[in-house]
Amino acid sequence: MPKAFPKEFREDVIRVYRDSDASMAQVAKDFGISPSCVKRWLAIDEKDPTRPSDSPQSSSESDALREANKRIQRIKLLEQENEVLRRAAAYLSQAHLPGKSCTLARPRASR
Repeated sequence: MPKAFPKEFREDVIRVYRDSDASMAQVAKDFGISPSCVKRWLAIDEKDPTRPSDSPQSSSESDALREANKRIQRIKLLEQENEVLRRAAAYLSQAHLPGKSCTLARPRASR
């Protein structure tokens, strides 16, 4: 049987997930729980009629915000990938400059 977590802990996990740009897996890892646990808690919280609504938003506004957050996360990821590629290109272009010895394509000494 899975161990029971205090209600305050569950509420903190849900709040952190909703307020941050982190993925469900990252939030679960940060709190030391499984992603399926976070998903289940979110589903339970959505169905809870006594849950206080932070802001009265329509579902379309909520969907739009969710979509915007996904796009922002995607942009951040693409920017990181672009930075890695830029640095790799700069490093590899340095290897082929005259006067620099290339450690990548050095001929082997014959015996």
